[in-house]
Amino acid sequence: MSIKSDFIWMDGKLVPYEDATVHVLSHTLHYGLGVFEGIRSYEQAPGVGGIFKLDAHLERLFDSAKMCLLEVPFTYDQVREACLETLKANKLTEAYIRPIIFLGSGQMGLGARHNQVHVAIAVWKWGAYMGDEGLKKGIRAGTSSFTRHAVNSNLQRAKVIGHYVNSILARYEANMNGFDEAIMLDHNGFVAEGTGENLFAMRHGRVKTPSITNILGGITRKTSIQILRRLDYEVIETQFGRDLLYVADEVFMTGTAAEVTPVREVDHRQVGDGTPGVITGKVQDMYLSGVRGKVDWMQPMITRYEA
Repeated sequence: MSIKSDFIWMDGKLVPYEDATVHVLSHTLHYGLGVFEGIRSYEQAPGVGGIFKLDAHLERLFDSAKMCLLEVPFTYDQVREACLETLKANKLTEAYIRPIIFLGSGQMGLGARHNQVHVAIAVWKWGAYMGDEGLKKGIRAGTSSFTRHAVNSNLQRAKVIGHYVNSILARYEANMNGFDEAIMLDHNGFVAEGTGENLFAMRHGRVKTPSITNILGGITRKTSIQILRRLDYEVIETQFGRDLLYVADEVFMTGTAAEVTPVREVDHRQVGDGTPGVITGKVQDMYLSGVRGKVDWMQPMITRYEA
């Protein structure tokens, strides 16, 4: 997978990929204060792309910046148009879209408040986050020794760059232990989320997902809940321990990058019969069809453009 494209949008203009650079003393590089989003566009028809829930993602981006006291030098509408402009410039109908807001160079130190706030948008082709095999057959997950940030230790509702060190270390650990992904617990030992995904567990037809207490309330998580309820499944947002995952009939993870990914094993314990379950399959099918404009009620969530 290559993240290279022809152009990246930086601070109000498109620049060639090779010229989209920052200074080594950029404040965000040293301290991690910055915010970002991960957004996907899907081909709707030949030459026509569609960004799924663009406005929900950009609303969270601007909310994250506000929570971090970052004054964005562009309006919401300007950043929205820039996402479309960048996709068109790179002639992409299917892409991953990464807007990022970060602090440049100038002052150093934790108290620095006057460095320039930069905004950039990159796009690239990105397939299944966990691989095509994982999307079809499910992944193996292991509980991490790293705990998800406690509620008052960070801004839980903000998608902050520095927060993801916690997730990176958990993912490294999981991979070194032979798993595809990590499951992170909160400081009380309840299931929180994956390193970049929300989590759902099914038992006897009832669906549970961790409540938005100590997790990032994912946009794909919300869509999956909408899909489940439209399919007449009860969804309970609550706290639960990892023991539920051990006896669950089905488990799946959701995220813009991960989409709807089945989990076939947790801590060396097979989930169900070891294959994606019926409920997981229904959610995955409707989601992947819906983001491509094939589900009527999901069509208003798509922003279309011609590449």
